[in-house]
Amino acid sequence: MDEQKYGVSFWEDPDKIYRELHELTSKPIYEVNPEELKRILEYFDTKCAGSKKISTEAKNYIPGGVQHNLAFNYPFPIAVAKAEGAYMWDVDGNQYIDFLQAGGPTILGSNYPSIRAEIKKLLDECGPVTGLLHEAELLLAKEINKHMPAVEMFRMLGSGTESVMAALRIARIETKKKRVIKVGGAYHGWSDQMVYGLKIPGTRQFLESFGIPGNCYKTTDEVKPNSLEMLDKMLWLNKMRGGTAAVIVEPVGPESGTRPVSKDYNAEALKLAHKYGALFIFDEVVTGFRLGLGGAQGYFGIEPDLTIFGKIIAGGYPAAGGVGGKKNYAGLMAAGVATGKHRAYVGGTLAANPMSSMAGYLTIQEIERTNACVKAGQAGDRLANGLKALVAKHKLPYVVYNQGSIVHLECTGAMSFDFSSFNLVKSLLGVLKHKAMIYERKDAMEHMGAAYMANGIVTLAGSRLYTSLADTDEVIDDALSRFDKVFSTVEATDRGLLK
Repeated sequence: MDEQKYGVSFWEDPDKIYRELHELTSKPIYEVNPEELKRILEYFDTKCAGSKKISTEAKNYIPGGVQHNLAFNYPFPIAVAKAEGAYMWDVDGNQYIDFLQAGGPTILGSNYPSIRAEIKKLLDECGPVTGLLHEAELLLAKEINKHMPAVEMFRMLGSGTESVMAALRIARIETKKKRVIKVGGAYHGWSDQMVYGLKIPGTRQFLESFGIPGNCYKTTDEVKPNSLEMLDKMLWLNKMRGGTAAVIVEPVGPESGTRPVSKDYNAEALKLAHKYGALFIFDEVVTGFRLGLGGAQGYFGIEPDLTIFGKIIAGGYPAAGGVGGKKNYAGLMAAGVATGKHRAYVGGTLAANPMSSMAGYLTIQEIERTNACVKAGQAGDRLANGLKALVAKHKLPYVVYNQGSIVHLECTGAMSFDFSSFNLVKSLLGVLKHKAMIYERKDAMEHMGAAYMANGIVTLAGSRLYTSLADTDEVIDDALSRFDKVFSTVEATDRGLLK
């Protein structure tokens, strides 16, 4: 591994993090005090009146008032008017340090000038979509292969959800098996078969699977995060049930590393998958071209059979998704081409449009030119280390760690519960016992997210922060001073514990 290409300078012990998270959830909730929460709500009412007006009216026309889950924020969504580099501005003119970065895709920083200029030229000449082939599709596929040799072929799709669907079809065709194993808590899109064990391990169909017939996930299995033993047992058990077509993982751990894995986990999980005749799928929607130019597969030094892409693959422009891998696997998506096997049907009229393909190609080139992954990772280290110092200063039980430019700030541990079990009843009883506690901690997490935003910091759900090339030392130090102010208003409450 060429360390110069990767933004991860160290890998923390996951067992240590799990112990810290367990300690966090064994204590009362620490959140902003009632007086500060009142001030925060007044800030939103007075300083964000334009956003409030838009989001209130939007509820009459849009379910929940927003079109994207990331936009759900307490007490109401902020309407953005401008984004540039490390900052964004709302319709009321308030400036924020942007650690959301559109959910991770803009590692160069928002609205990167040189790429924006090239896309404007393309739009003047070609328009955003033609329905026919554009050279940018080839340029992007070659650029991905240049940095990830295991991706010999790449098919661009409209989203990560679609890409996972395609990869699982490929795996089932190749192996002639049906079952799929995912890691509990991981997010692999919202197709019926993958809305299973979302966010919190062991929740199976008990938390998020409303509206989905049980038959849709009857061939989906869930295993405990960072447990090779449970993965091995599940693969063995599936031998009696027709076999496993694929093991799919997020390489830094479920939910973008919210439950981190040991550094050797992926290599060992790949060996287990192959031992039982299953394909090994890396979901690099977040880590691809963020962890490093070679993605997580380059960092961990392995070659997955199939790779899922999203986020950065279109450089922050829409239609960000795709699946790639070895020719004998990825080639099964070839439209209308006789491969000797049944082909995996995929589609998408706006997938691989000229605008998104060119944006992705230019973005990867610019990431390489600027060494963006390393610099964003260094910013992530500075932010995480600074947050750890502030947590110690204010004597808070919060848990902070990072995987390069992916920074985790766990203030309530709302998503750190784990009900993993081979026993369906045991999992259900665990969910029922802790459900009220989980939602209390989720509410507190939203309060903390609102506190950060009222102090000019945008995060992902109040618990995750993505750094970018645009995050200079000055930006990070400014953010830390704002976090310091928020943490000074935090106190322990009498809620968040099992009654």
